[in-house]
Amino acid sequence: MYTGLQHAHSGLAYLVLAALAIIMIIALIGALSGKEFTEKHRKIALIGFILSHIQLLVGLILYFVSPLGLSLLTGGGAMGDRIARLTALEHPVINIIAIVVITVGYSKAKKMTDSKARFRAIYMAYGIGLVLILSRIPWSSWLG
Repeated sequence: MYTGLQHAHSGLAYLVLAALAIIMIIALIGALSGKEFTEKHRKIALIGFILSHIQLLVGLILYFVSPLGLSLLTGGGAMGDRIARLTALEHPVINIIAIVVITVGYSKAKKMTDSKARFRAIYMAYGIGLVLILSRIPWSSWLG
């Protein structure tokens, strides 16, 4: 189960990163070109919203069933080790914050009426979320 969750979390990460980048670019183009925010745009943003939340759910499950995750915090010494601190604390906390930012941006865009403001809420929130996620990816273990 643990290995399957690891593969799901890593594989889904590619989809989430690509979706957030594409959605951010679509929203930025929409805002700069003065396009009308349509139902199609809302559904595209919803795809990124859903993918990021599924990734968060898989990550949280993985955190609690992993031999690393929570056990690094309770075992002590994680704060002194850069990799252990990233795995046990920084990666989950920053990514939860990123998903909250994405959620707030999507929710604000749904409630707005001005197209430019809706596009702006999406590209800003998804962009900030993407930067936060990219900042806390364990690159050495993910790509290595």
